[in-house]
Amino acid sequence: MKHNAEQPQPAQQPGAVDPPAPAPEGALVELPEEAVARLEGEFAELKDKYLRLAAEYDNFRKRTAKERAEVWARAQTDVVQRLVDALDDLARFAHVDRAQVDAQTIHDGVELVERKLWKELEALGVTRVDQVGVPFDPNLHEAVTTQPADDPAKDHTVGVVLQSGYRLGGVLIRPARVVVLTWQGEAA
Repeated sequence: MKHNAEQPQPAQQPGAVDPPAPAPEGALVELPEEAVARLEGEFAELKDKYLRLAAEYDNFRKRTAKERAEVWARAQTDVVQRLVDALDDLARFAHVDRAQVDAQTIHDGVELVERKLWKELEALGVTRVDQVGVPFDPNLHEAVTTQPADDPAKDHTVGVVLQSGYRLGGVLIRPARVVVLTWQGEAA
């Protein structure tokens, strides 16, 4: 009978675990007590690393929250500093003696304060949304009502701005409240 060096291996049952490979000749085998001690040491080291990393992350989270709050407070302070001069002017006009000042002077003073406020707001990136005749855009406008348009080209355009809207950079702060023109067709 011939002996084959490579004989087929029996099929392994599902879920069966391969037996450990035999240690090479001359290799030292670790005693179970030593393996447990070594693994406990490795576990303690990894646990310590994990706890340090968790503490570092918690400190990072707290630090960034504090920094974010400080940046927000500085930004608010900057806005208020930009507006206080205009507010002071407005307060002066609100407390003038009406008997000594005419309506034109009051009007001119309020106009001056408005220009001063807008100069500072524009420097911050604030723009007004108040154009008439532009296409109605629900992302910028809030339609309050409609009116008939006198020309088909004016269909779905802003006819009247009832209240201005405002944007800060690309972010809409408040939509403009508008009357939208709609073409009704030829009157019969």
